[in-house]
Amino acid sequence: MTYTVAALLGVAGALVVDLAVLRTRLVTRVVFWATYPIIITFQLLSNGILTGRGIVLYDPAAIIGWRLVHAPVEDLLFGFAMVLLTLSVWVWLGRRGVQRTPAAGEGSRLLRWVRSRTGQRDSADT
Repeated sequence: MTYTVAALLGVAGALVVDLAVLRTRLVTRVVFWATYPIIITFQLLSNGILTGRGIVLYDPAAIIGWRLVHAPVEDLLFGFAMVLLTLSVWVWLGRRGVQRTPAAGEGSRLLRWVRSRTGQRDSADT
């Protein structure tokens, strides 16, 4: 299997999970597409450094050959699939109430101070 096929299967799988399995429908939301350029910017930066310096090499037979900032376009597809799948699971778990509040340490001193000033209670106080 080529990297191109793997990347396309990853995108298809992530879309199926988002739209049909978890039904989070993130790809239908404007906010997803409005913020995705932030992710692409840093992905292209890191891919450009890694591939431009020869740290990561790709077999020319395994990719289409189109490159963007030294990295094959398949990396953008693979990155999209990873981000979409991660966010879909995160939203799905959040909708089910999985760990709505911080569990590790209940926040910093600054957070406790802000809560005391606004009248909010720490979950440790309950």
